[in-house]
Amino acid sequence: MRSARAEAIDLNSDLGETWKGAPTADDEAMFALISSASIACGFHAGDDASMRASIERAARFGVAVGAHPSYDDREGFGRRDRSPSPVALRADITRQLDALAAAGADIRYVKPHGALYNRIVDDAVQARAVAAAVAAFAERAGRPIPVLGLGGAIAEATTGVGLPFVREAFLDRAYTPGGALVPRSRPGAVLGSADVVAERAVRLVVDRVLEAIDGTVIAADAASLCVHGDTPAAVAMARAVRAALDAEHVPVRAPW
Repeated sequence: MRSARAEAIDLNSDLGETWKGAPTADDEAMFALISSASIACGFHAGDDASMRASIERAARFGVAVGAHPSYDDREGFGRRDRSPSPVALRADITRQLDALAAAGADIRYVKPHGALYNRIVDDAVQARAVAAAVAAFAERAGRPIPVLGLGGAIAEATTGVGLPFVREAFLDRAYTPGGALVPRSRPGAVLGSADVVAERAVRLVVDRVLEAIDGTVIAADAASLCVHGDTPAAVAMARAVRAALDAEHVPVRAPW
């Protein structure tokens, strides 16, 4: 057994992603295993009913609720790149945060989804639009609301408006040697083994590293780990992760 750090780690999943009339994940099972849930707000998936159901599950399982806004791209599940104006993007993010709040959520953090999540690592203009929308919502809420992401431009934009930025790592996605996510269109981009994902979780928490798709070991200091709810075998992966972290005496707890 390794000598683990004493700090807790957050385990999050993207849930409430009802799409084309059907759920994309076993939300009931996933809520029982995670500490934070990033809830779809209607633009890539989800609707009023799924938001309310997710909020109810979060309360029942003691899970923190985060907003999971995206580009306005329901047909493409938010995974197609878009170039809205900064004004339009800020308005879209605001509408999604307001929708989740109106459904009864106590929003503890914001995690952009899909193509938007990846774009704002490098696109400072879009990153600032997202950060501005979250900052305005946080001001109305009367408390800081962290933004969860990979880093880069969104980290700078978030801290620039006085909000916390929380770095995330994906347990079920392959990384390039440069620390970016491998595009889903490439073979091997989505990991399928619960054992591999659990071992990655331990290395991320204990050693602060992960293995890229070419075998390169890269530094990765993350405060929140994600298993996508719509990844095949997501429930088995989350269970394996919890068991592996328990074996290392690492508490799983939301930081917000």
